[in-house]
Amino acid sequence: MMNKYRLMSPGPTPIPPEVSAAGALPIIHHRTPEFGEVFTRVNEALKRVFLTENDVFTYAASGTGAFEGAVQNLFSPGDKILVVNNGNFGGRWVKVGKAFGLEVTELKYDWGQKADNDEVAEALANDPEIKAAVCVLSETSTGTVNDIEGFAKAASNVVTIVDAVSGLGACELRTDDWGIDVVVAGSQKALMTPPGLGFVSVSERAMRMHEEAKMPRFYFDWTAAKKAYAKDPAQTAWTPAVSLIIQLDVALRQLLDEGVENVFGRHVLLGRASREGIKGMGLSLFGPDEDLNSAVTAAWVPEGVDGKQLVRMIFREHGIQIAGGQADMAGRIFRIGHCGYFDAFDIIATIAATELALESLDFPVELGKGVGAAQRVFSKSGVTA
Repeated sequence: MMNKYRLMSPGPTPIPPEVSAAGALPIIHHRTPEFGEVFTRVNEALKRVFLTENDVFTYAASGTGAFEGAVQNLFSPGDKILVVNNGNFGGRWVKVGKAFGLEVTELKYDWGQKADNDEVAEALANDPEIKAAVCVLSETSTGTVNDIEGFAKAASNVVTIVDAVSGLGACELRTDDWGIDVVVAGSQKALMTPPGLGFVSVSERAMRMHEEAKMPRFYFDWTAAKKAYAKDPAQTAWTPAVSLIIQLDVALRQLLDEGVENVFGRHVLLGRASREGIKGMGLSLFGPDEDLNSAVTAAWVPEGVDGKQLVRMIFREHGIQIAGGQADMAGRIFRIGHCGYFDAFDIIATIAATELALESLDFPVELGKGVGAAQRVFSKSGVTA
């Protein structure tokens, strides 16, 4: 039987048809008024999605490039930072900090566990030489979303850095209201654009810290970016990913037409339906069962089932690409992404395919039970297709 391909991974995520079509437009020169008009519009739209009045710099890089750039711009070798590590990407911040010669205080938690902001405050109070604190909003490896408002309060005496690569545009994040200094993100998740763009919002406090930092930098230099943005029309310091920015322009207009608050609400429903569908199948969630977890849903692979085979079967027999676990969780958990261009029927189809795959693997699942649980979430919400 023919299967439609459905991309249900935590990233990259599906691209709206209009965004895909924009990528096929003829390339234009990046130093023309025409591109400047697009870029200016993108800059203003990004601020509305980040919920900030701060500068948001765009780079031809992945999210990891943007947060490596944050390290280069904020610190000098030997500086002390605090990193909350409760998953693969929190662990990546630890590695990047150490790679650049920083002294990293690591608050490490089991994967799937939320950060304890009281411990963040205590660690900072115990070492007044720590200059900045880092936390991941949505830990893509586990689906767990940290309390970033609480984190920002606990770390208000230092520069705060939030990794929002999978969270921006899916999970509530109020950059200015919560007093977050630096937010990094990428294009390929809830912003509904192909991979290749990295973003960083920079507060005035972070910019002052940048001016004193001694870390070598060139491509990611915020001073160069700010100087280019001040031109009329705004430009990037170096050659931008022109087609990706044109695609991002279309995607951001779709998000803003929907409304940022409505986007948050949609993702809450998608996450809730995913969790109810998982439980309805008789499986156990990995991480807290709460509406904060609106970007990715993770579940334990049931005992006796090969987790890698389950992910392959869902794709090969049903055309739906979910993700397995990373690092120590490989083969032990699976992850359903729903940050970005997703609707109710994407979730329902994924739960149905998972039920069918589990039945094929001789797991005692009652077909339709998980699907029904997911459907009831949407039915009770009053959401229509």
